[in-house]
Amino acid sequence: MLIPITRQKFEQLIPILATGSQYKYYWGKPTAFILRLLMSLVIAMLIWWIEVTFLGPEYAPLALFSGIFTASYFLWGPIFHASLRNYECRKYKYSGFWKGEIWDLYISEEVVGKEQNVNKRGELVIVENREKRLNIEVGDETGFSTSLQVPLKRIHKSLRRGQVAEMLVMSNKPDLAMINKVTDIYISDLDLWVSDYPYLQRKEFTELSYKFEKSEKMDREKRRRPVEQEIESEERRPVKQPKKPKKVNDW
Repeated sequence: MLIPITRQKFEQLIPILATGSQYKYYWGKPTAFILRLLMSLVIAMLIWWIEVTFLGPEYAPLALFSGIFTASYFLWGPIFHASLRNYECRKYKYSGFWKGEIWDLYISEEVVGKEQNVNKRGELVIVENREKRLNIEVGDETGFSTSLQVPLKRIHKSLRRGQVAEMLVMSNKPDLAMINKVTDIYISDLDLWVSDYPYLQRKEFTELSYKFEKSEKMDREKRRRPVEQEIESEERRPVKQPKKPKKVNDW
């Protein structure tokens, strides 16, 4: 099932600025925070050095503002990166609510980073950091399918093939004939999200899911009702007695 949604609703689901969960995603682990903090301090010191060495006192306010702005990068950096990622979605003109099912599930081991270490013999070696990932493929009766790879978590144990899957899809075609991008996947039966990056405002999406589910249920009832009414009318209709054959004069 694919239902187009309005631009207004789409912008509610994926806002311009980073949401709380998106900010948390880009805040990262302690090592990422420390790296971002060091970068902020280095750039701030570089700006101060340029101001002292090459610029005059008249540029001091500008240098001060630039220094404070860059020094606080470790705070606003996650907002910037998340908002930029949201823009990558919002640049598509059309979007729709998609509903299908899980086609396939499997686990793989992926390289997520590399480190250089020195072994006992003093040789430089590259160590690969590997992580188990869940690969999930979803599709519908039209033949459309897409896959998503996410870090494996304990909550994924309840996932099964055939479960209902929902997500938001984006396209530059009004009829959504070509899907260019998809979001995180919502498993409505389990109230479970399968995602790496939290694209959607999840409360708004679940409300939209409930609205479409209710509308779909009403449509099914309407399609069944005429059949039921036809059966009832047939049962109430009086049974016609067979006509008596006319007597034929025997000449």
